[in-house]
Amino acid sequence: MTVELLVFLILSALTLGGGMLVVTTRNLFHAGLYLMISLFGVAGLFVLLTAPFLGVVQVIVYIGAIAILIMLAIMLSPNITNLPNPFTAQWPVGAALAVIFFVMLITVVTPVMNELGADDWVNSDQLTVDTAGDVPADGIATLGEELVDPHKYMLPFEVASVLLMAAMIGAVLLVHPGKQAEDVIEDVA
Repeated sequence: MTVELLVFLILSALTLGGGMLVVTTRNLFHAGLYLMISLFGVAGLFVLLTAPFLGVVQVIVYIGAIAILIMLAIMLSPNITNLPNPFTAQWPVGAALAVIFFVMLITVVTPVMNELGADDWVNSDQLTVDTAGDVPADGIATLGEELVDPHKYMLPFEVASVLLMAAMIGAVLLVHPGKQAEDVIEDVA
């Protein structure tokens, strides 16, 4: 067993265990913490795949921004941390639908994968490279320029910021249901 395999197993356990705890815990705050653990495992897998930039972006964007925003929304919402019993009368129907969709997915994906030649992928040397290619020296600077270039990714970048602001205003409205929307917008601005 190599060190790389051991690290992969640990990160996989973090990712899968955190994800499983997210969907099985009854406390929403704890579910948000487990989500952060799962996302941290994914960031570690990116680093293990020699993609450290994606690992750092995973930590900064998903753990540092999205997960923290979810945690703030949970903490700002009154009486939402403890959910009622998840096993209601609808639980068997949901479980049956999940099994049906899983079987449908397997029956559709398996023939498509066989048609694409997935069996040849298992023993292919083309999937792994011993040495990664050189990264351009100006790669990060180019990415930064493209994020603020009006002809590239500036619009999606700004739409995401407006979406996050709308989510924060919605969270504040949930906390203060007696206030009018105009008053909350003035308080935030």
